[in-house]
Amino acid sequence: MCGIAGWVDFARDVRQDQRTLSAITRTMACRGPDAEGMWADEHAALGHRRLSIIDLDGGRQPMTAEEDGRTLACLTYSGEVYNFQELRRELESRGHRFRTRSDTEVVLRGYLEWGEDLVSRLNGMYAFALWDPREQTLLLIRDRMGVKPLYYFPTADGVVFGSEPKAILGHPSVPRRVGADGLREVLEMVKTPEQGVFSGMYEVRPGQLVRIGRSGLTKRTYWSLEAREHTDDLDTTIATVRGLLEDIVERQTVADVPLCSLLSGGLDSSAITALASQKLAGRGEGPVRSFSVDFADHGAEFVVDPVRGTSDAPFVRDLVQHIGAEHSEVVIDSAELADPELRAKVLGALDLPPAYWGDMWPSLYRLFQAVRARSTVALSGESADEVFGGYRWFFDQEAVRAQTFPWLTSATGKYFDGKSLFDPGLIQKLGMPEFLRDSYAQAVSETPVLTGEGGTDRRMREMSYVNLTRFVQTLLDRKDRMSMAVGLEVRVPFCDHRLVDYVFNVPWEMKSFDGREKSLLRAATKDLLPDSIVGRVKSPYPTTQDPAYELGLRRSLSAVLADPSSPVLPLLDRAAVTSLLERPVSAMSAQYERSGLEMALGLDSWLRAYDISVDL
Repeated sequence: MCGIAGWVDFARDVRQDQRTLSAITRTMACRGPDAEGMWADEHAALGHRRLSIIDLDGGRQPMTAEEDGRTLACLTYSGEVYNFQELRRELESRGHRFRTRSDTEVVLRGYLEWGEDLVSRLNGMYAFALWDPREQTLLLIRDRMGVKPLYYFPTADGVVFGSEPKAILGHPSVPRRVGADGLREVLEMVKTPEQGVFSGMYEVRPGQLVRIGRSGLTKRTYWSLEAREHTDDLDTTIATVRGLLEDIVERQTVADVPLCSLLSGGLDSSAITALASQKLAGRGEGPVRSFSVDFADHGAEFVVDPVRGTSDAPFVRDLVQHIGAEHSEVVIDSAELADPELRAKVLGALDLPPAYWGDMWPSLYRLFQAVRARSTVALSGESADEVFGGYRWFFDQEAVRAQTFPWLTSATGKYFDGKSLFDPGLIQKLGMPEFLRDSYAQAVSETPVLTGEGGTDRRMREMSYVNLTRFVQTLLDRKDRMSMAVGLEVRVPFCDHRLVDYVFNVPWEMKSFDGREKSLLRAATKDLLPDSIVGRVKSPYPTTQDPAYELGLRRSLSAVLADPSSPVLPLLDRAAVTSLLERPVSAMSAQYERSGLEMALGLDSWLRAYDISVDL
């Protein structure tokens, strides 16, 4: 994995500013606890923090390629390329010689051989910056599904970049401001591609290449979802999905450090864990390690709610016994999740207010801390719902018909309303309904269209597209920041672009051929799983039902309200806050009211900790 940072300035010699390069590189220490490296040319400075996964001794960065004493290219790279061994063999056949066993050197040499076309050959999760001193250009490249983050801030004479906003904010030329556009992104459960929230900051879009040279900045999309006719019958489609998953998991279980799987007992994580167990056993490397999470005290027995119908624990036990996994359960204290010190760590990892089911952020942080004590790489079932159609809103006709993001409709939308405690005048000034409408229209207009496709198939293609390009990004961000905050690499097999591209073009009738969610995935992996999991209904990542958690949030918000210097106060509706604080707490009311609490507290902490000025 790793964290990258750096900048280009065509107006001066950046080699004279080693202090700044060192400072912004060290903001990425959490992403790369094993090593630090820096490199500078006259107009380019590149930094790297390393989490060693492949070739522990040889993969140090930034990495250069040289010839006759001159540097041909320098690379600072984050992520994993899963087909690097095949690419290495091809490059060796073309005369390239390697000093290391790392995938980093394969990417570097691949650029020397194929130039920018290298990106079409990569299979993996990655974000990297490559400086070519011969052409005086910097390339910023992000993987097709956006598993790994990459941000940049254009300047008058170049650009500042980093894996996370904190790296860019560490540069003295970058102001700490947020405007109306950024605040809209924070307040709504919508992630607009390329929007970096901080004023003037952008995020490299998944599947995008950004090129910075003396003549300016240009962007190119090297991959995006395409609409194609699906000609395979059902049996062939199921077999193809299984074959892709076999290959994906085979590739993603390769590591020179301990590897494990994150297991919830749901179809997605169970399928990945079972496949990983099979692959490791085939190589004589088993049993697979697995980790699950639960809460020490919900305040009562598990209660069915509109989102979660079952507890994870019984299904986790079934899968562990079925495949013989070496399993550990991480038990979390619900009250601790509201602890300001823990929440400050989450904020420092995210660089944004951690809202919307906010207890997931600190619980993931604690889970990943426990996993990191025994493993460095973890496999996750994230993104299967977006790929295969697993969320309830895919089957909710209100959500399907609604001209807005499906997760903001019906009962589910209550969980994603973070605006309830904010001044109605502010919401009106920001034009939040118009923002939501325009954002949705933009997403739908991007959806690729298949000639002659209409009715249900076209509408469900739009549903799939907005989930794959908007919703899943919030989940990938959460998993990336919380895992990298503790030096854990999380791999996401369901984000392999070959699988995503194939299933995107399967007609909805075939995706849901048995009338259930994720029909193709269930059919493709049922032979690996116990019947209880094959028949289980979708249940999201667990959130605490213990009222003690909301009581902790309320205490923190009361302190914010009592402090006249609280930066969030001018943005809040005091009457709404007071009314909420006076209401009694119950397990179920807490589920619906948390987003407003989380947003108010998160925004206050963010404005304080990052010393942000709000320009409206």
